[in-house]
Order: sequence, then C-alpha cells, then structure tokens
Amino acid sequence: MNHPASDNAPHGLRFNPHVAALPPYNAGMNVEVARALSGQHDIARLASNENPEGCSPAVMKALASAAYEPWRYADPACTALRAALAHKLACDAQQVVVGNGSEEMIAAIARALLTPGATALTVVPSFGLHEIEPLAAGAEVVKVAMTPELGFDLEGLECALARGPQVAFLSSPWNPVGPALDHAALQRVIAAVRPGTLLVLDEAYFEFADPGAPNGIEVLRASGVAHVVLRTFSKAYGLAGLRVGYAVCSHPEIARVLTAAKTPFNVNAAAQAAALAALADEAWMHASMGRLRSERERVATGLRALGLRVAPSQTNFLFFDAGQSSADVADTLLRQHGIIVKAWREPGYERFIRATIGSPAENDRLMAALAQIRQSARVSA
Repeated sequence: MNHPASDNAPHGLRFNPHVAALPPYNAGMNVEVARALSGQHDIARLASNENPEGCSPAVMKALASAAYEPWRYADPACTALRAALAHKLACDAQQVVVGNGSEEMIAAIARALLTPGATALTVVPSFGLHEIEPLAAGAEVVKVAMTPELGFDLEGLECALARGPQVAFLSSPWNPVGPALDHAALQRVIAAVRPGTLLVLDEAYFEFADPGAPNGIEVLRASGVAHVVLRTFSKAYGLAGLRVGYAVCSHPEIARVLTAAKTPFNVNAAAQAAALAALADEAWMHASMGRLRSERERVATGLRALGLRVAPSQTNFLFFDAGQSSADVADTLLRQHGIIVKAWREPGYERFIRATIGSPAENDRLMAALAQIRQSARVSA
C-alpha cells in the first residue's frame, strides 16, 4: 500500500504513517538539563522511578571483574541469565526472553502479534509504550480509564476483554497510578480473557508490592490463558542505566516468536553480567524494598496531610492530584527547588503528578516544596 508523503517529510520521502504520527514518550528529564534550567547543582531526581539506594555491591564487583570483556560480543541468547531466571521462577528457560529493558519486550509483542486493523487494550492513565508500540504497528488502542477512586475499573476491563482484543496490556502494580490487582481482581481479569487474546501483565514494579500481593507468574501459570509476564531489573535491582528486562511466556512458541521480533545481541554483556550478579544477591534487593515501602507510606501520609489526593500505591512512586496544573507545579518544583517530577500529560489527568520515592532527605525536600507551593496558591486565591 502506498501512503502519501508526510507534509514534513524531506526530499519526497514517504514515512510509515503509523510511526510518523506517534506521540512522544514522556521521559523523565535529564539531570544536566534540569541543572541548566534551575541553576542548581543539587537536583532531586524524582521522575524516573529509579532506586535511590543504587544497586547491590555485587553488581559493581561484577562490572569490574576481568571476566567482563567489553570487546567481545555478548551472548545473543542470554543463556546464563535465562537459566538463572528459569531456576528462580520455576519455569523452562525456553519460556524466557530477555530484552533491552522490558520496553523492548513490549515492542516485540506489538511487532509479533499486531497488524494494521488489530486491537490492543490498555488502561488510562497508561504507561506510554503500552499505547505507542501498538500504534506503531498500525493497531487501534482501546483504553479503559481508572475509576474516580483512582483504581482499576474491573467492569470496564471485563467488557473490553469480552470484545477480544489481540493483545491486552495491564500493569500491576500500575504505572503510573500505583495500585496492584489483588487476588480476586486478577482472577476476574483472567476469567474475562477470550481465546485469541494475549494477556500481557506488566509487573515492572512487582518487587515493591506489599507481601502477599499476587505473583502474576504463578497465578497465570495455572490459568490456561495465553499470557506474557514482564519484569525488569531497572527498578528494584537498580540497573536502570544498563537496560535489562525479561518476558516469561505461557508457551515456548510465544517466546520463540518474541525472540524473532527483537534484534540480535540486544542485551549487552555488561547488562547480562550485572543482572546475574543482582540475582545472586537478592538479599540486598529485599532489604532495599523494605526500606522503600516504609518510606512510600511516610511520604503518602505527608502528602495527604497537605490536602493532596494520593492514589494507593504498591510501587516506588506516588500519583497525586496537585490541585492545579501539574505542568505549572512541576516547573516550579524544578526552577525554584531543583526537584524533577513527572507532570502527567494524558487528557483528563493534567492535574496529576507522579513522584518517585527518593531518599528520605529528597522526600522531605519534596514535601516542604509542595507545602510552600500550596501556601502560595492559597495566598494568591
């Protein structure tokens, strides 16, 4: 099919219209840009949900080891890492696909299952790539909005799943809002999945959930529905800069096709070595998660004391109604206080901010700045 040239395409080029029309991904601001805009050197980076405690010392030791040879190609099959994950998750290594972050797995799923005219389902507010990657494949994206109580609309999801989308992307814990599906809610979603739909449960924030929260891999394994569970080393394990995530598939054939849909040598040698070291020191990760959960509750209590409406969270961030334009609040936080947060841009949610749980000092700085902003707004009113 021939498509007309884009109005902005140079030299008579014809861009893929599905890609040319994609919305930009709402990425967190780079720290050097933040320093230039604010004039401050000490920046609190609370926009990208990184682990403020860093990563296990074992990771740094592995990266400094003579066994890491950056002049050699990495194992394209991620054999050792897939074996370690399979052992940890009690599954077959043939069901595991490792990606350049779980974002690459989202793109591979869209590429492998979606064609022009297909339908993908997600929620809103959404993780941007759950919409962007299906749109790039030419698919229609159907979105189910959160409830007025800032939670999952289970009835809406059941109705949308009954229509048989080719792929359903669902985050639990939910980025950017924060809550997680409990056991009963997850079973309702599973029961609504029809043959021909791939359920993609994005558990990028799984490790931050309170003890007793559903383990999607275990629950879905017994469900009989076609599924992929996504997880990442970027958040809890502190490897955001190395980009390594993975997909656990219900059937080896799904894994085979996802592997075909990604690039070879997609996960570099440093990322593979770091991920293996992180898995070998999960005690560090679990201790870090305990501290961050406690800090999350402290900050949520503090924000509510300021009169802010805060969504329940099982993640390392909080999603709250700023009471005014989130873009204006985020700009003030940056320029006057040196704090980066993420102002939400999706239509209908322009008053919401997503703020990462940082160090206790960074969190105190955020709460004090928000108190000052709210006081100034009351005086102006």
